[in-house]
Amino acid sequence: MTGAVTAIGKGVLAGFAGTALMTAYQEAVSRARGRSATAEQLKEPRTWAEAPAPAQVAKKVSEGVFNKRVVKRQAPVITNVVHWSYGAALGGAYGLAASRLQRNAAVQGLAFGTAVWGLAYASLAPLGIYEAPWRYPAKALGIEFSYHLVYGLGVAAAFERLD
Repeated sequence: MTGAVTAIGKGVLAGFAGTALMTAYQEAVSRARGRSATAEQLKEPRTWAEAPAPAQVAKKVSEGVFNKRVVKRQAPVITNVVHWSYGAALGGAYGLAASRLQRNAAVQGLAFGTAVWGLAYASLAPLGIYEAPWRYPAKALGIEFSYHLVYGLGVAAAFERLD
């Protein structure tokens, strides 16, 4: 049991590292395209449909499960809390799996990033936050996929360093 708890703890730390790397990469891609992902996430959205996915998920859970209203001005804070929490929590899952698999970290990171990307579409499309992946242009899917590969590789590298 102690080994599993340790692996999850290391995974959570690695998840934070992977999330930081992914966030920096998202910002770099955004700036190369003449925008700033960070600035966009810090603005209050005009509508909930324009809010980042993490804020939309939190709104649905808060209002649907806990019957607690969420307002648009909370979206920037909620986006960041959910983004970082989700990245850390998935890192914990990675840590548990990686401690049992003992395979090449790069391969595990790429597989993990791919799985997280697939999980996003599998969970967010039914909620109406994302469209089905085949409804997006290939370039947009490729960019989104690359974010998750960077995250997966970052988690795997950080986990390996912590080990």
